[in-house]
Amino acid sequence: MNDLQRDIAQLIIDTLNLEDLQPTDIPPEQPLFGEGLGLDSVDALELALALQKRYEIQIASDSRDARQHFATVATLAAFVESQRAACAN
Repeated sequence: MNDLQRDIAQLIIDTLNLEDLQPTDIPPEQPLFGEGLGLDSVDALELALALQKRYEIQIASDSRDARQHFATVATLAAFVESQRAACAN
């Protein structure tokens, strides 16, 4: 788990009040929805808002691609990195 993945895992814990978890309890490749961490669409909305605020990125709510970015901590980290790189150019 790299620093960004750890930070995103902590953001998930803090945003969704998952007080019993530590960032290391959420493996980077564990699904966040369904059989994985068990998040739902309301959680996804809260998480999207927190990610936008923390990393100063934009997440299109109507994007069909947004769902794939929220699959795991690893995919979220990759998305954040790509958005940061796009904003830097």
